[in-house]
Amino acid sequence: MTKMKFTKAFGAMLLCSIATVPAYAQTTPNSDPAAAKNQATKDEDDDSIVVTANRRAENLQDVSSVVQAFDSEQLRRDGISELRQLQVAVPGLNIANQEGNVEIFIRGVGSANNTELGDPGAAPHLNGTYIPRPRGLGLMFYDLERVEVKKGPQGTLYGRNALAGTLNIITAKPRLGELGGYVQAEIGNRSSYGAEGALNIPLGDTMAVRAAGYYINRDAGFHNASTGAQARNLKPAGLEENYAGRLSLLWEPNDRLTVSIIGDYGKETGTGYPGANIYGAVMATGLRPEDLDMREVVYRGMQGDMENELWGIQGKINYDFGKFGAELTGSYRSVDFYQANASSDGINYPGRDLDGFQYDNFSNNFWQTESQSQVYELRLFANESERFRWNVGGFYFNEDQAVGYLALADRGYCCYSATEFTMPDVNGESYAFYADGTYDVTDRLRFLGGIRYTEEQKSRYGIGGNWALTLGGEDYSCCFATRVGTEGFRPNLLDRPNFDVTGIDTLQGRAQFLIEGIKTAGLRDTLIDQIGAIANGTNPNGTCTSRPDIDNGFMQCPTGFDGGFSFVNLTIPDQQVGHSKFNFVDWRVGMEFDLSPDNMLYAKVSTGHKSGGFNDSFNGSTIPEAYSPEKLVVYEIGSRNSFDAFGRRAIFNLTGFYYEYSNQVFQDLTCINLDDTQTPPVCNGYSLVNRNIGASRIYGAEAELRLKLPAHFALDLNAAYLDTKVTEGVVADARAQDFDAGGESPLVSLVGNRLPLASEFNLSARLSQSFDVGSGRFDWQALLNYRSSFFLSQFNETDIVFLDGTRQTALEAGFPDRQKGFATLNLGVGYSIENLRLEAWASNVLNSEASQKALVGSALNIRFLNDARTYGLRARISF
Repeated sequence: MTKMKFTKAFGAMLLCSIATVPAYAQTTPNSDPAAAKNQATKDEDDDSIVVTANRRAENLQDVSSVVQAFDSEQLRRDGISELRQLQVAVPGLNIANQEGNVEIFIRGVGSANNTELGDPGAAPHLNGTYIPRPRGLGLMFYDLERVEVKKGPQGTLYGRNALAGTLNIITAKPRLGELGGYVQAEIGNRSSYGAEGALNIPLGDTMAVRAAGYYINRDAGFHNASTGAQARNLKPAGLEENYAGRLSLLWEPNDRLTVSIIGDYGKETGTGYPGANIYGAVMATGLRPEDLDMREVVYRGMQGDMENELWGIQGKINYDFGKFGAELTGSYRSVDFYQANASSDGINYPGRDLDGFQYDNFSNNFWQTESQSQVYELRLFANESERFRWNVGGFYFNEDQAVGYLALADRGYCCYSATEFTMPDVNGESYAFYADGTYDVTDRLRFLGGIRYTEEQKSRYGIGGNWALTLGGEDYSCCFATRVGTEGFRPNLLDRPNFDVTGIDTLQGRAQFLIEGIKTAGLRDTLIDQIGAIANGTNPNGTCTSRPDIDNGFMQCPTGFDGGFSFVNLTIPDQQVGHSKFNFVDWRVGMEFDLSPDNMLYAKVSTGHKSGGFNDSFNGSTIPEAYSPEKLVVYEIGSRNSFDAFGRRAIFNLTGFYYEYSNQVFQDLTCINLDDTQTPPVCNGYSLVNRNIGASRIYGAEAELRLKLPAHFALDLNAAYLDTKVTEGVVADARAQDFDAGGESPLVSLVGNRLPLASEFNLSARLSQSFDVGSGRFDWQALLNYRSSFFLSQFNETDIVFLDGTRQTALEAGFPDRQKGFATLNLGVGYSIENLRLEAWASNVLNSEASQKALVGSALNIRFLNDARTYGLRARISF
């Protein structure tokens, strides 16, 4: 369907739907969203929801866009207690957690590049302030006022990386003149228990503070299937113990000036968030992922360990000058993350011999991330009573990062190799200027428009590449094995004493550099024993160490080399230096027309960008290849309608959209080791890099229906249809990477494929009821979400054609990446009497097992899953 045909067809559908909608008086938005302490006692006809999607408080029905908002009461009743579960209530939203990285996709648009050079494609915010690294964003998910999800690009008002939309977590604010709060305790399955509470304290008539806290302890949703003596005691991934606190201050000395300050601290601990590699299970059984139990993981080696500490402070000053106001905001946020993966050898599967498995294997990945970011914004805005409601402002962002990554291999027979990327100095900086406004042409017709100029740059300094040890045995045989990472191992990463490798050109210098990468050697490591004599200059051939657990096979220590090796070759990482700088302009234009006080039509065009960047440099190159910002242009038409049904206020909204997605970044292949001594030159090494080689088109429609039914029932329906298609993109097929050919991969066209994580149909339905029982009020609700099938990678499970011309299906090669359609059901019941509320809840009642993210590559099909079934009881006392 072409864009023009789609627009005409949808416009006709809109007019037909509007013609059947009767008029109804519009509800005035509540100026104090926190005034209602218990949603169960709200007036059933009061369906007003206040949001800040356009940087000003508006009734949700007055916003010409698709916005879904949930207050804290609704989230609790929905069984949504952590960030990832939000997707159950929001069609088109996908949130995954990969090694602690929160990845947000909206309508198939987002970003899976969560390295220090990557940026989110859907912008996360806390109280309207941009969060560049959403690690630990779930720790903000307590004592909330509401959560807003706005779909589609928000480039003019929210800036960089709001390509797919925004997710804004808004915390509860202090309330003037009110002493009160709540305490809450809960217990649940998976040995979980937790608590939450808040206290609001007035300080005179013009000032108040609010203190809030949160704690949760929960066992993992995975099971350790290992049978080895040491491995069976390992705790599986996903175990967590988290706590957080927040202190908020509000000062309103008069009706013109408002000052607020929010400080928060949080800490996540547990066994981390690695995925499970299903490649071996698929190859051994021929079964599809849905026929395997992906939560039955075969753990081995080191115990997984994760610690994430974060804190921040936000300040906001708002002053009303009469016809216009001014707002100055500032924010500082710190993230300190460390994870040693819970190591595994894939999952268990029918017929697997777990007793014969080698559990003494400590291959593992280590991650470290430090981020300090600052965000400042000055905004001037017209008051709501003005005919022309405008925003103008300036924005500045700066982030300093230090990141470390080390992947260790164990149990190899020769030619030891590991990979380290450690960057002590990574900087990102951006500034922008914007203007946006809505003008009332008449009392029924409004035009809106906006423009934003953004300039940004990134730079990085550090090391990246391989550790390699090639150690000769008797008769110069190759090669003696090395062990690194056994019990008690801890890498230096950011604590390295040196990150400058440009002058290291001797065997002794390389040995010293490798040893400096180790903070604490493992109990049975051999690397320091083997090359320590090279590093300190006592023996240039090192020290040959032979042990039964080193898997040397036929290898023997050579004679005549003073106890050392017959030859030694050592490789260290390369220097990594990079820089990129870009600028771009975002804009939007549109109109709103009121058919009646309760029926609005709108149409608009808007754009968004996701930040560009640069790739790793190879072989000492200081000019890595850069990639430009991605761009999205969206055409949208819709209607928002209120009407009478069953004698109560009801809502029906309908929206259609068409996306033009250009400069899309896909991973492609580049040569990193060119032998130019041959004619023609021959490439002996390849690596995947990011390039702007893709384009896509997306179109679809979303509908929302909210009904208050007889007998105190309520029904909320949200449905989304999405059609995505890649229109440009030829990339290297990483599934068929041939390391015998230096890592070369065949090329494959993505044209015609669907975007990853984009379901064609997505439905969220909530049925609820509340009624008086005795001297209290009883309520229950069921939240059902259905997602049709989607793909987890851009390859869409197409056949693989290898370099030699042979062909295999994706399943035969171990790479099925289609997630079949699935349903998620959350249930909740509650009883409120005076200031006491008792609740029982169950999330993912059906225990649906679904992949929300996949890493697909050579011998890798790693899955990151949704949360397993949880249920429990909760008591809450308000005072």
